[in-house]
Amino acid sequence: MIVKFSRHAKRRAKLYKIPESTVEKILADSDLSDGDHELIRNVSGFKYPIKIVVSVESDVMTVITNYPLKKGRSQ
Repeated sequence: MIVKFSRHAKRRAKLYKIPESTVEKILADSDLSDGDHELIRNVSGFKYPIKIVVSVESDVMTVITNYPLKKGRSQ
């Protein structure tokens, strides 16, 4: 599966120091069908859970945004 990052997602990742490899690993571990999805995962090294919004179409996953949840909500 191909993972693409929107310009917004790249900027959020840089702002919050979230490596693209971390997002790709979370997506690889998730079994997602076509459509839009919101993932919330606790990641070691981050104080808050990471939220990832992704759109899946056939073989392409497009990360729309990714950021830490400041309120500390989890799945």
